Amino acid sequence: MPNPLNGAQFVLAAHRISQLPADQGAEVAFAGRSNAGKSSALNALTGHKGLARTSKTPGRTQQMVAFSLPPLAQGEGEPPLEARLIDLPGYGYAKVPEELREHWKLEIDAYLHRRRSLRGVVLIADIRHPLKEFDRMMLDFCFETNLPCHLLLTKADKLSRNQAMQSLAAVRKGFADGVQASAQVFSSADGTGVEPAREAVLALLRTPRGES
Repeated sequence: MPNPLNGAQFVLAAHRISQLPADQGAEVAFAGRSNAGKSSALNALTGHKGLARTSKTPGRTQQMVAFSLPPLAQGEGEPPLEARLIDLPGYGYAKVPEELREHWKLEIDAYLHRRRSLRGVVLIADIRHPLKEFDRMMLDFCFETNLPCHLLLTKADKLSRNQAMQSLAAVRKGFADGVQASAQVFSSADGTGVEPAREAVLALLRTPRGES
């Protein structure tokens, strides 16, 4: 089947939320620690190897990067949906000055609270490690604001299938009651979970604001 995310195109990189595209249509934000494989996941989902910058040096995404998508078909009689993906700055990069880190903390917080076109968050975490403080904070925020969240446990190719399933089960068991989050194993290296992840992104984009 054709990949609906394949038409993703770079639009702009914003230092502040006021510089992002007009707050209309629908968008899904990608968040995660700087070494969790966020850029690789974006590239795998869109089918564009060079769409999001990847680097052996974590933390290269230091702005909010907007990618446009082809208009998404909706229900019968409804107009196509203007859609975007937003790549948020990687969290936890050590070599960024404290002042810039504080700036991004405030900007990401403002983005998540104020952006009306935001339909959900795709949270990226390394399956080989327990969820970090940032991951927990993001899950809690999504729960508190009724924002759907889909968790990609990346780098699953580094584990056996049994180990990956055990890690997935442990993460799901750790979700607090009422948390509106889903989770799956994922690997941009061997394609594990790419198709279900695409379907999850599309489902988030089509989710009306305030519903899950």
